[in-house]
Amino acid sequence: MVTPALPVAPDAGPGPGMDEPLKRILGARTATSLAKLGLETTGDLLRHYPRRYAEPGTMTDLASLVVGEHVTVMARVASATVRSMRSRGGAMMQAVVTDDVHRLNLTFFSKGPGALRVHEDRLRPGAVGLFTGTVGEYRGERQLTHPDYVLVGADADDEAAALTEASRPVPIYPASAAVPTWRIQRAVRTVLDPLTEEQVPDPVPAEILARHRYPSLLRALRLVHLPFTTSEAHQGLARLRFEEALVLQAELARRRAQVAALRTTARPARAGGLLEAFDARLPFTLTAGQQEVGEQLATDLAQSRPMQRLLQGDVGSGKTIVALRAMLQVVDAGGQAAILAPTEVLAAQHHRTIRALLGPLAEAGTLMGEAGATRVALLTGSLGARARKEALLEAASGQAGIVVGTHALLGEHVQFADLGLIVVDEQHRFGVEQRDALRGRAQTTPHMLVMTATPIPRTVAMTLFGDLEISELAGLPDGRAGVATHVVPAGRPAWVGRIWQRVREEVDAGNRVYVVCPRIDSDDAPDVLDDGGLLLDDDGAGASGGSGASDHAEGGPARPPLSAVTEVAEQLRAMPDLDGVRIGTLHGRLPAAEKDQAMADLASGAAPVLVATTVVEVGVDVPEATLMVILDADRFGISQLHQLRGRVGRGSRPGTCLLVSHAEPGTDAFERVERLASTTDGFELARLDLELRREGDVLGASQSGKASSLRLLRVVRDADLIARARQDAEALVAEDPALAAWPGLAAAIEDRLRDESKEFIDRS
Repeated sequence: MVTPALPVAPDAGPGPGMDEPLKRILGARTATSLAKLGLETTGDLLRHYPRRYAEPGTMTDLASLVVGEHVTVMARVASATVRSMRSRGGAMMQAVVTDDVHRLNLTFFSKGPGALRVHEDRLRPGAVGLFTGTVGEYRGERQLTHPDYVLVGADADDEAAALTEASRPVPIYPASAAVPTWRIQRAVRTVLDPLTEEQVPDPVPAEILARHRYPSLLRALRLVHLPFTTSEAHQGLARLRFEEALVLQAELARRRAQVAALRTTARPARAGGLLEAFDARLPFTLTAGQQEVGEQLATDLAQSRPMQRLLQGDVGSGKTIVALRAMLQVVDAGGQAAILAPTEVLAAQHHRTIRALLGPLAEAGTLMGEAGATRVALLTGSLGARARKEALLEAASGQAGIVVGTHALLGEHVQFADLGLIVVDEQHRFGVEQRDALRGRAQTTPHMLVMTATPIPRTVAMTLFGDLEISELAGLPDGRAGVATHVVPAGRPAWVGRIWQRVREEVDAGNRVYVVCPRIDSDDAPDVLDDGGLLLDDDGAGASGGSGASDHAEGGPARPPLSAVTEVAEQLRAMPDLDGVRIGTLHGRLPAAEKDQAMADLASGAAPVLVATTVVEVGVDVPEATLMVILDADRFGISQLHQLRGRVGRGSRPGTCLLVSHAEPGTDAFERVERLASTTDGFELARLDLELRREGDVLGASQSGKASSLRLLRVVRDADLIARARQDAEALVAEDPALAAWPGLAAAIEDRLRDESKEFIDRS
C-alpha cells in the first residue's frame, strides 16, 4: 500500500519537523553522540522516552551501588574541598554527596587548583543534582572519578524559574557513558520547544482523541519529556501507549479484512480416505483436546475461505498429530500439504515421525504401500543432488502428498501440483517474505496452520496474532511420566560433580542424556544461540548490547566463559565417572548426515549422552531420554528452558532437568531458573517471561537485534487498553480499509512496523 509521506517542515519554518536530521538542529558533535543510541532524527529523539522519573526530593539509595557499574544517581551535596597533592603534584577536589543516610565521594583531578574552582563553586552544600560515572572504590569508600553532573534548577534564568525547575520530576533516559541522561534531556528540549501542531502529524484520528479525552501527539510528548508533575507524565504516557496499540491493531484489522476477501479451494473430509485409515491404525486414543482442535481444523479446511489459524499447546501436548490429521484431510481432498520447519534437525525429525506414524500409508508406489497411500518427501538444503531431484519431482508431480522441509522449500525451483495447506512450525523463526514465497507456490491461496511450541498467554496471542483464529491444545497424552526440575548452583563443585555421577547412573539404567551448552566452541561470540536465538544477559535483555533501556549496566565480578559443546564433550570423555560411555555432539555447523547420525546414535543407545546446542529445543523426540543437563541455564529465557526440558520424560520413564546456574540471588536470571523449577505450566511460565522480558524478545521480533515496535505498550498489563484500541481500529478499517482518510495512521504503520519490526505482528 502506498502511504503519504510525513510532512517535512520547510527550512524557513518556526522549527524542525519530526523527520528533520538532528545534525541540522543540534550540530554535528551532539548528533554524532546521539546517533550511537540510534537517534538520528527529531522523531527518533522524541520517541526516546524516559525510562523513569526522579523526584527532586527523592534521593537514590547510595548503599545499593555496586563497584564497577555505571550509574546515574540523584544526591545532595554535603561538602566540596580543593587541595594540592604533594606526592604527585597537581590538585584534587573531593566532594561528598549523600542520600541523607549514606555517602558517595566525587573526585576530580587537575594540574592546578584553579581549574577545579568551577566545580567547587557549583557543588555547594545543599545543592541537589544528578551524578553519572562508574562506581570505584578507594580505601574502602565508594567514589565516582570525574563524574559528569547536572544540578537541579541551577541553570534557570532567575530564582523563580529555578524554584519551578527544582520542583519538577526529572526524566531519566536510556543513556550511555558517552551521552548522559541530562544531555539527552537538553537535546529533547531544544528540539521540542519550537515544534507546532502542524509539524507533528498525529497517528490517532481527532475523533478518537476526543472520544477518549487524549491529548494531541505534540501535547503528549511535552507531558512526557517536560512534565510539571508525575501525573502529567503518566497522562502523556497513557496516550502514547494507546497510539502504539492503535497502530498495531489497525494493521491487524487491515490484514483480517484482506484475508476475509480471499477465496481458496475447500478441502472437506472424505469418507474412506487416508485420514480414516490413519485414525484406525493409531495405537493410542486422541486426547479430548486433540479431538476438539481437530474438529476446528476440519471445519476450517472445508470452507472456501482460507484457514488462518494458530495452534499452540504446551510441551508434549501432541500438536504434530493434530497437524498431520489436517494434512491428511487435504490430501484426501486431492491437495498437498507442506510443513516448514526452522532447522534441519527438526525437519528430519518431522519426516521420520510422520513416516513412522503413517507406516504403509506413506509408501505409495512400493510393495509395502497400502491402497490409496501417499508419499512423504523431505527437502533440505544439505540434500545430495540425486535426493534433491527426487524430492522436487515428487512435490511437482503430486506424488508426495506431504512435503517436509526447511528454508529449502522456498527455493525458486520448488513447485507443487496443488498446494492446499501450509503448516509453519515454530513460525516466529520465519520472515514475511519467506512465508509469502511458499504461499506463491500454490495455484490458489492455501490454508495456513501456524504452530508454536512456545505457549503464549491468550491475551497476548489475541494481540500479536490478531489476524489468526487461535486454538489451544490442552492436556497431555496418556503415559507421559513428567519432568522434575532442579537448580544446581555452579559455584558448588560437589553438586556439579554429582551431576556427572547421575549421568552415569542414567546411562547404566539404559536411558539417554542431553547436555545443552549455549555455544559450539570457545571462539564463538557469547550472545547468539546456535539456532539463531538471542542469549540473555543477567537482566534478561539481549546480551549483544541490549536496547539501552537501562541507565546503568550490570556490575560485579566477571563470570566464567559460557560452556561450549566441543569443550564440554572433551571434558566428559576424560571423566573417570563416564569411562567407556560414548559421548556424541550435535550443533548447527555439522553436515546433515552427521546430525542425523548423532540423533540416531542417541536414540539407539550407541552414544547415550549427547552434548548439543539448542538445536534440540523443539521437535526432537527420543522416548528413552530421561535426563537433561543445561549449562549456563541462567542465560536462557524461560520459554526456551521450558522447551528444552520438554525433550525428556516423553516416554513411560520420568524425566529430570538440572539447571546449572551462575545467577546470584535477587537477579532476574535467578528468578527465571527458580520459577522454572517450581512449575511445569508453560502458559504460566510464558506470563512470567513476558513480565521479565520485552514482548519482542519472547516472540522473536528482536532476533535481528532491532528494537521492538512496542516501546511503551505491555500486552499483559495493557490488555484493556489494547481491547479498546482494537475496537477503534476495526471501526476505522470497516469504514476505509486503505486508511486513506487517516494518512497519519497509515504513515505510522508503514514507518513503525516496516522491515523486521513488522515481523512482530505478521503471523499470517
